[in-house]
Amino acid sequence: MADLDKWADTSRARRATRLADHRSPRRERIILAAAQAIEEHGADAGTGQIAAIAGVARPHVYRHFSSRDELMLEVARYAAGDLKASVRPSLRRSGTPLELIRGLTDASVAWAAEHPGLYRFITERKQTRDLHRDRVGRSHFLGEIVDATDAYLGAAGLTSPPDGVVAGLMGMGDASIIWWLDHRDEPRDRLVDRLTRQVWLIFREMLRDIGVEDPEALTLGRPTTPP
Repeated sequence: MADLDKWADTSRARRATRLADHRSPRRERIILAAAQAIEEHGADAGTGQIAAIAGVARPHVYRHFSSRDELMLEVARYAAGDLKASVRPSLRRSGTPLELIRGLTDASVAWAAEHPGLYRFITERKQTRDLHRDRVGRSHFLGEIVDATDAYLGAAGLTSPPDGVVAGLMGMGDASIIWWLDHRDEPRDRLVDRLTRQVWLIFREMLRDIGVEDPEALTLGRPTTPP
């Protein structure tokens, strides 16, 4: 993973406005350091490792966070928000459902490849109560497809997919990406192609179920309200 300063530069450029409202520079730096520690040492990275990367004494961590759990929750929110900011440009256009799925899949896999530890981390935490409440668990990979689908299909006057379809797609996407991160048994572009096809097959049937006779010919316009 890139060092803390590079992570800070790229993430801050994407999300500076949101962060500036409620995070001190030191608090933000500790969050960034925790993100880097997770990349380097895994989700069990210790407070001492985080403090060393942040360049602060270990007790200073707990001046900004009441517990390690609170810090880890903030890291999950931060990382998921960074992923979301990275993939959203792929949803700023019109196209067929297949084209839109491919663009989002490519952007999501690219982020996971750059931040494998953080992708595993937010995937593992997505079912916790706080993450579910704040929708962080739906902010990676197919969570973005879900939000985009709501916007695109709604703009076309079509019904959004059932929750069961969404849950199945999220599980499939997470499992495929985590497997690839662990094994790297195929080129990244092949993973993107395969996962795109798998997601599309399910969405195609869903579109037929809601009355779209020829899903391959459907073109979805860019939503008035961005997903």
